[in-house]
Amino acid sequence: MSDKQVTRTTIGGQALIEGIIMLGPEKSAIVVRKSNGELEIKEEAAGTYQKNAILRLPFIRGIVNLCTSMKRGIQALNFSAQFFEEGGEEELSRFEKWLNKKFGSEKIEQFAMRSALVLGVIVPIVLFILLPTLVAGAAPKQFSENHIFRNLMEGVLRIVIFIGFIWSVSRTKDIKRTFAYHGAEHKSIHCYESGSPLTVENAQKFPRQHPRCGTSFLFVVMIISILLFSLVPWTNPFLRMLFRLLLLPFVIGIAYEINRYAGRHDNQLTKILRAPGYWLQLLTTNEPDDSMLEVAIEALRRVIPSVQGADKW
Repeated sequence: MSDKQVTRTTIGGQALIEGIIMLGPEKSAIVVRKSNGELEIKEEAAGTYQKNAILRLPFIRGIVNLCTSMKRGIQALNFSAQFFEEGGEEELSRFEKWLNKKFGSEKIEQFAMRSALVLGVIVPIVLFILLPTLVAGAAPKQFSENHIFRNLMEGVLRIVIFIGFIWSVSRTKDIKRTFAYHGAEHKSIHCYESGSPLTVENAQKFPRQHPRCGTSFLFVVMIISILLFSLVPWTNPFLRMLFRLLLLPFVIGIAYEINRYAGRHDNQLTKILRAPGYWLQLLTTNEPDDSMLEVAIEALRRVIPSVQGADKW
């Protein structure tokens, strides 16, 4: 399809446990297919940050978007998970019962959500930033003191750990289904952007990869960090880790703008920029069945703005 036939949208989503969350310019919609086949739907108004001109400035908007997406994504995951929890009060441990009695289940859920948000930030930093830095710093002296070789080693380790992590989790049964919902999200957005009627039959014709996928964004973050951190001459691993943490918001801002540019244009440069993310999406997406596409389309329809073109990318 040519550019004239495609309207690129700001609407994006995330796969959940047997469901999808879609976020539009006016509101978000969570649609979950429960075990009895019925759809559970939850809608909320979009965050006020989308109306703040400062928070929508280039480079700043990437950091804001990542933080808000993580928070909203964890909340949506918790919402979808509650429909598939097994057991009841009689299966709780004595400690869990004591916590419920002492603090109340609502406060415990809020604490769990905040803890998950913190872990969602800490674990990637430790796994993909700090661990490669420490491993590279432990290399023989003649290698570790060469900052070009050291940074190249860190970059390769970071990519290997990331791809290995994605590959390992993609092998589990539940994650395979979640990745199929991820594919359904992409297919439905492709269908909407093409101007075709939003039907399961139409959506199935489109690819499961999408240029503005969060997976592609994370890969771009790693590539930018490799290039930027290759300029760091320090050999002390702790100083390098500190420097990386301080520059992380800057890296995220750059990566977001690159991903945004690649998603808005079709030329030789953007095809090259998209390629690694497309390859990675072969791991993070699966072909969805019709019932998954029904969920994705239902969520998408609910966040299409009331004013035509208000979601234009």
